[in-house]
Amino acid sequence: MPTPYEAHALYELREWQEEMLRYPSMFNALARKAQVKLNSFIPEKVHQAVTTAIKQMIRGVLFGAGYIAPKPMPQVGLELREAMVRERIKYYQHAGAAEGGVTGAGGILLGLVDFPLLLGLKLKLLYDVAAIYGYDVKDYRERVYLLHIFELAFSSQEHRRKVYRHIADWKTQKLTLPEDIDAFDWRSLQQEYRDYIDLAKMAQMVPLIGAPVGAVVNYRLISKLGKTAMNAYRLRWQAQGVLS
Repeated sequence: MPTPYEAHALYELREWQEEMLRYPSMFNALARKAQVKLNSFIPEKVHQAVTTAIKQMIRGVLFGAGYIAPKPMPQVGLELREAMVRERIKYYQHAGAAEGGVTGAGGILLGLVDFPLLLGLKLKLLYDVAAIYGYDVKDYRERVYLLHIFELAFSSQEHRRKVYRHIADWKTQKLTLPEDIDAFDWRSLQQEYRDYIDLAKMAQMVPLIGAPVGAVVNYRLISKLGKTAMNAYRLRWQAQGVLS
């Protein structure tokens, strides 16, 4: 029998699963169509440059040696783990809000600096969350799982459904992963991420309102990533029979 806390976590997980599998609304479909059309006007060289930039930034954090992977947390209950996860989310929310406020106050130039800084905070949050749930992020496959969590948080509804179905059977899917991380679909990741945050981040570069917008947007983006990560790992625990 699950504890009251575990029962509530399972309820939230089911709601999240329904959200991930929901078909795109008419508005979502129209917005997606418009974004795809807009992307078609951007020269291929620009797409390649942005893809390479995001790929290198993410690889530098997730697959480089510059960030020390936290040790997986030993056997403790879900409630204690998730209390710790919420504390880490709160820490990164405040760090992201402070960073967004500073860069937002600086206009376009500092607004451009915000992109890699915020990306680094998000990825480091995922490192911490994975370790708290007991997964060893030194394992290449666990880092790929982090990339899929990132996609679930910052993608169109259509792409989100595709990624969710992929990780729902992670026990099988991870056995088919290529050894070379370059085989990952970086183009889709960068386009989905960029399209998702473009509108909010453009407002951050507007004089006078940039600082408060930057703080609020960063806070909310990290909050969304944290919620997504929690449910993605609850999904893993459920598949392993630890949470049922």
